[in-house]
Amino acid sequence: MAALVQVGTSPRGEDYIDEVSRLKTQFDVFRFMKRLTEVYRCRAFMVVNLPPITSFELQSSSVINNWPAELLSIYDQEALLPTSPVLQRLRTSTLPFVYEVSTSPNREESKSQFAVALFERFRMTRFIYLPAHDVSGVRGAVSLAGDREPFSREEVKDLFYIATHIFDRLAEIRNLDIRVVDALTDREIDCLNWTAAGKTSAEIAEILTLSEHTVNHYLNRATKKLDTVNRTQAVAKALRVGLIK
Repeated sequence: MAALVQVGTSPRGEDYIDEVSRLKTQFDVFRFMKRLTEVYRCRAFMVVNLPPITSFELQSSSVINNWPAELLSIYDQEALLPTSPVLQRLRTSTLPFVYEVSTSPNREESKSQFAVALFERFRMTRFIYLPAHDVSGVRGAVSLAGDREPFSREEVKDLFYIATHIFDRLAEIRNLDIRVVDALTDREIDCLNWTAAGKTSAEIAEILTLSEHTVNHYLNRATKKLDTVNRTQAVAKALRVGLIK
């Protein structure tokens, strides 16, 4: 997919919207967000659904992100989510905002210094949060983070516009995936499960007491229903949407 705007140029929100509408999978959105992060001179991104009040883990509410795995793990191990000032702001406002780790209001003293040191360690000291919601009413936000210079008003405006479309597109992709899951038969799912386990068509046929021809037929139908080009892609998508474990 060709980049509409390259790193180092002055991007505009409308430059990206047509491209966003053509994204077909969460992985497509991931690659787009990774490039957008670079264009805006940031280090990481996250698209997150607003966690329930009882949630203690950020990872379980994240839709897609490229935060360092170690950072996410420590963040959740230390239970930083319930006391997050960012989360409190997202619960009470739908306006975009910039969060400065070292100067914005922080948690109680016991958590504050630890959180500041953690984000400084990964050079993620300035965040922009862009609240969004989908047609079903699910609220969330798109965020970029890094140690770049302050965001200009024009950048905030453009990123808010892009984030609205990104969040909506992810919801559309999720709904398409749900319809695909409903369309697959039990036998097609069985064959995908055994394929994911490394079994050949002949081995699956023996396990399910079917002919090898019938197994191939089920796998071919599942591949088409999942809008993929081969079994490997079909298994990968089935795993991603939770169709198989």
